[in-house]
Amino acid sequence: MRLLLQKTTLLLALALGSSAFAADKAPAPSSDVWEHRLTDFSDSDYRFAVEQLFQDYERTTGHKLVPGAKKKVGLKIYADSGPGLATPFGLVRGIIVALEKRGFEHQNIFLVGLNPLRLRLTGFLPSLATGVVPFPGHPVYVLESGKFYDPAWFYDSPLPSRFDPVTNDRAVEAAAGGKSTTTTEEDRKSFLATPLFLDADFWINLPVYTDHPVLGINGALVNATLWNASNTFRFFKSPATAPAAVAEMSAIPELREGWALNITSLQLYQFIGGPYFNSLYTVSEPHLLMSADPVILDAIMVGKLNEARKKTGFEPITDDDARLLDFAAQLGVGSSDTKHIHWLHVDSGTP
Repeated sequence: MRLLLQKTTLLLALALGSSAFAADKAPAPSSDVWEHRLTDFSDSDYRFAVEQLFQDYERTTGHKLVPGAKKKVGLKIYADSGPGLATPFGLVRGIIVALEKRGFEHQNIFLVGLNPLRLRLTGFLPSLATGVVPFPGHPVYVLESGKFYDPAWFYDSPLPSRFDPVTNDRAVEAAAGGKSTTTTEEDRKSFLATPLFLDADFWINLPVYTDHPVLGINGALVNATLWNASNTFRFFKSPATAPAAVAEMSAIPELREGWALNITSLQLYQFIGGPYFNSLYTVSEPHLLMSADPVILDAIMVGKLNEARKKTGFEPITDDDARLLDFAAQLGVGSSDTKHIHWLHVDSGTP
């Protein structure tokens, strides 16, 4: 098993704005972006829209979203803004129905989230009072439990460990094999969520969008990286290095290999004050967006957040604020050029 070690020199060079690595980047994913209009955000609305998008994606690309050798698929949900701003249940249910229709067994469609408290507060984990399970039969893997990290798979960075020593120590201890103490070497490691790239044939990223004081944009790239590994809050300390860490993690070949799609609902997104939910700064649009390219989705949403900021008198998110997009593009994760998007507007019809 190969370790997911990243070169420190690359992170530092990106943080300083170097383009020395651009010539060595992998081919970027297509900038195809699918869009489907929603009607009322009901389960049936989402179910119809997701099926139409999946059918058009399969027809356009020739890639079938069907079981492979592992017969499992993962959904990376977002709950890290807390109650009020999380991956919509209707979207998750619509994707589950579409995947079951394509041959995945009920129990082999699993959800991955980061923090147990936020997952419970947003309803992805059962209420302690009622015990109601929102997605019965579908495993929900809670990363901060430490059960889903493997000491052989990690992202290595010299940045100091994150602020919360209790949570950090527990996560590192679990990932390091249950040892009661950790070393300086272990403190530099962010262990990756192995179910997505070891257990699944492919996985689908389901971000919800907010702005971010350090990264500029909190969306597809961040949901797949910093909200998808241990010991990552340390990166939020520095606007110079956090974008480079996101870009490097998103470019890890093993993570990218099964990273099939990014799907976001614009049922609710937040244009300022993020990543913590504040209803005063939210916008709702009846649209569902999908792309294999996480960078282009983030770039689209920077534009939408800036439109809302302009209307309400706030300063826009600049290219310098959202450098993670350029860094990820340099590493071949996707394209940040919104002028050359190939839009595929799927006929909405009626559910």
